[in-house]
Amino acid sequence: MAEADPSIFAQMKPVEVREAADFAALSALLDEASAPFVVRGLVNDWPLVAAGRDSPRAARSYLLDKAHPVPFEVTIGQPGRDGRLFYEDDFAMNFRQARGKLADIFRGFDDNEGRADAPAIYLTSVDMKLFFDGLADENPSPVRDRGPRESIWIGTDTRVAAHNDFPRNLACCAVGRRRFTVFPPEQFRNLYIGPLENTPAGRAVSLVDFHDPDLAAFPRFAEALAHARIAELEPGDAIYIPSMWWHHVEGLEVFNVLVNYWWRDTPGFLGQPQDALNHAIWALRDLPQEERAFWRQLFDHYVFENPPEVAEHIPEPARGILAPLTAETASRIRTFLLRTLNR
Repeated sequence: MAEADPSIFAQMKPVEVREAADFAALSALLDEASAPFVVRGLVNDWPLVAAGRDSPRAARSYLLDKAHPVPFEVTIGQPGRDGRLFYEDDFAMNFRQARGKLADIFRGFDDNEGRADAPAIYLTSVDMKLFFDGLADENPSPVRDRGPRESIWIGTDTRVAAHNDFPRNLACCAVGRRRFTVFPPEQFRNLYIGPLENTPAGRAVSLVDFHDPDLAAFPRFAEALAHARIAELEPGDAIYIPSMWWHHVEGLEVFNVLVNYWWRDTPGFLGQPQDALNHAIWALRDLPQEERAFWRQLFDHYVFENPPEVAEHIPEPARGILAPLTAETASRIRTFLLRTLNR
């Protein structure tokens, strides 16, 4: 991959490095953290990390020995694009999706290693327990007490545009090196976020090329850079990214493996906020201004403020979804929405 202009990253302050002697100490850090932090060597004792330190092929061999004989989804970029998985000029994607056995996909890594025009190859968010036998057990989760989703990301020296995620995220660099550039949630105004529904991987992304930022086209990005933090992870290191923090992610070696853990502190039966935003754009954004102003008051009253007077005048058995949500009432909301949306 062509290296970025070093001045872009050199001006950024580093993500804070914290100490965690064990997973229990990490849990305490997570409970108090409101910003990203790095823990060096958190998963140094993983067999996957040891295999990667031997060689990329040793790491692939280790993974292949544990892979289930099922098709894997793989993203394949275009040759000569410096690993950037992004949009074309017409906002079609500059990559394609394919399926194949892991042995065949890994053969593609072998065949393209060392080629200047090699395509990006990336297996994204692969469920470790569904697609591998014993991989999650041998390389134990540092946050297993939080019931996370455990995923593995395997790729060449790819670049993934800045995006955010609703769940909290602990990302562990297992093989190769990774660069994370992070921004606070409120910097969305300065990151020039692209389409909400046409996205490279399910989340809206910044349209700024971090390796060649066009400040004439994206002038507010200069303000975002003033709030940026950067972290380069070696094998065994981990970074914690709180909910909704923007992060731009790069694989810095020809072969990279990341294991990440997503979890939310709220019950799983709650809906996805992004769905609510999409629905609000559809239902509210293009209303006349005075009508939007009224709906803003209703949202403040029922959602963002939710004071006691919302429901205190209604007998408790009759409060329905105005009462604190349970799995049962959440299911009723979902059923009601599906029925109304399908009219």
